[in-house]
This record gives sequence, C-alpha cells and structure tokens, in this order.
Amino acid sequence: MTAHLPITHATDAPPRARGAVQLSAKHGPHGTVLDTLYQKGAAKAVFPRADRGMTAVLLNTSGGVTGGDRFDYVAAAGPDTHLTLTTQACERAYRALPGEVGRIDTTLSVAADATLWWLPQETLLFDGCALSRRLTCALAPTARALIVEPICFGRLAMGEDTITGAMSDRVEITRGGTPLVLDAWRMAGDLGARMSHTATGGGARAMVSLTYVAPDAAGHLEPVRDLAGPAGGASLLTDDTLVMRLLAPSGYALRQRLLPILDHLTGSALPLCWRL
Repeated sequence: MTAHLPITHATDAPPRARGAVQLSAKHGPHGTVLDTLYQKGAAKAVFPRADRGMTAVLLNTSGGVTGGDRFDYVAAAGPDTHLTLTTQACERAYRALPGEVGRIDTTLSVAADATLWWLPQETLLFDGCALSRRLTCALAPTARALIVEPICFGRLAMGEDTITGAMSDRVEITRGGTPLVLDAWRMAGDLGARMSHTATGGGARAMVSLTYVAPDAAGHLEPVRDLAGPAGGASLLTDDTLVMRLLAPSGYALRQRLLPILDHLTGSALPLCWRL
C-alpha cells in the first residue's frame, strides 16, 4: 500500500526563529542549585561547573537573530543564591527584511541577599540588521547585581567599513520597586557614521554598558576608572550603585579593556567561555 503525503504549498513568509528560556535558582544544602527550568525552540541553557554559585550558559541554536525572530529569557535568583548568566559566544544580529525587527527580551529578578551576574558576550551587528533589545532587572533591597551589555558595530576583521541598520536598547533596573537605572538608546541609518560623531562614539565601533550594585561599589570606582582608561567613564549613582560606559575602536580592543574590569569586579570568577 502506497501512502500519499498531503500536498503543501510554499508561502512567501520565510521561517522565523523563536526561543525561550526560563530558569530559577535556589539555595540548597551545598549552595546554589537549579530550582526550575523551561526551554523551547532555538534557545537552550547548559550548566557547566562553576567555582562560585551556579552558571547558566545560554545558546541560540539558530545561529543569530534576524528580522522577525523573537527570544525571551527569564531568570530568577532566589534568596541567598549566586547565579551567573552568560552566552556561549557572541550573539549575531543579521540582515533583516524591510519592516521586520528581531527582538530579545530579558527579565531578571534577584531576591534578598542574592547575587546575579548578567554577563553575555558581545552582540555583533551585521550590515542591514534590525534589532530591539530590552532587559529589566528587579532587585530586592539587599540584592546584588552585575549587568553588562557589550556591543560591536560591524565586523571590522571582515573588512566592513560601513554598516547600516537599526538598533534599540533599553536596560531598566529597579530596587524594591523603585527605579535605580534606566539606560535607553536607539540608533538607525548609517551606524558607523553616527558612531563617528563626538557626542555619540567619537569614532568607536564597540562599546559596553555596565552596572554594578553591591555594598562595596564605592570602593571599586577608582579602580574601574583606571582600568577603563580615557575612553571610558564611571560614576556612582548611589553609594552602592556604580555605572560605567566604555568605548573602543574594535571588539578586540573592547575586550582588552573590559576583561580586566570584569575580573576586578568578579574576583576573577568570569565564566570559562569568556576566555576561549
């Protein structure tokens, strides 16, 4: 007997990637352990051994983000836990069709006396990209956090002298329900030309925004300023909240400055994938 498969018709709409990871950490007899985990689509999480607390490495199995893709990450650090979130490699924002935007939404929560480090590797913008990225982090009054968002405008090593596209980014951090940090920006058109302006990037092709919330933040201000150098700036918003922005001519130059800063703030406990 011959089985006849139903006839399908191709559509004009190209396939789009969808992915989500939701996880939480709790305090167990031997320290921080995984409490809940849900993952679907092109987003996955793996949990390598960690010297401090628990580390989750996020993977995008579709290889990047293009217009119409959607990724959602939700993570919660329970009371008295230490949770680190990072990515396996750089995220890539590929060329998008007109009118389509790729979206990455991250929602973090940190309970009392818990610590969360959000340490993704660089987001790399390709020519023609369209990406909207948003991160929200809700801290309990006694919570601690390190939030880092590095980004590279174009692939200089591949000879991309110009890059056009659109990028919007928003980082919102609250503590006890009260706004603590709001950092939002949007750029569209010739991104390289816009980054060349003195008021934006001064010719930089890579940058990072960093927020460090902990009781010892004030003690780290001068060391972070020294490590950042003349192309970076760091300030205290409150006695326990340090913010920094750092510019660099390339992704490689950004790492040369950023890695010592992260080592300083984490006590050289960066996830191994940052060293590969």
